[in-house]
Amino acid sequence: MAFFLHKIPWIITKIYPEYLWKVNTDKKVIYLTFDDGPIPEITEFVLDTLKKHEAKATFFCIGDNIRKHPHIFENILAGGHQVGNHTFNHLNGWKIETNAYVENAIHCSYLIPHISSLFRPPYGRIKNSQAKVLQSLGHEIIMWDVLSGDFSPEISPEKCLRKTIQSTESGSIVVFHDSIKASKNMMYALPKFLAYFSERNFKFETL
Repeated sequence: MAFFLHKIPWIITKIYPEYLWKVNTDKKVIYLTFDDGPIPEITEFVLDTLKKHEAKATFFCIGDNIRKHPHIFENILAGGHQVGNHTFNHLNGWKIETNAYVENAIHCSYLIPHISSLFRPPYGRIKNSQAKVLQSLGHEIIMWDVLSGDFSPEISPEKCLRKTIQSTESGSIVVFHDSIKASKNMMYALPKFLAYFSERNFKFETL
């Protein structure tokens, strides 16, 4: 059984204070993020859904997917959304040595030059040595405090929505995925999540 935390415990954010887990704000603002795109149809669904709710989001893109689908990447930017680096090949930082990891991240950066300094490690797994090098190059490491779990085949779309709503509050950085694996849960949960918080006068902004 896959294990993940919908809500990141407070203690973890204190152990790694150099990463951004949540935005400190009194305003009714949520920071939606999407990992692993751009992907045909799926990312386009996300963009259409966001537009219906006048919502902005931040997309952490895999470099190889940008290479394969540049027109969708351009559509993200044209929609007024932010983008970030998610490595070129969706690498697990715990399983690769630092130089190779950094080189892969830089490879992705070549496809989004001067647009963004945001970096999110795939799986949230990154060694301190890798993070320090990327930070020295000007990258800001972006984590999250709410994980939708849309990628898990072991939770239903309804539970994905319910747990994500329960975990979200003002300033939350929420993770969905514009990927094939997550599409069933995400396509069910995202419109309803946006509607729920829009009705409560929350805004959705970029990081």
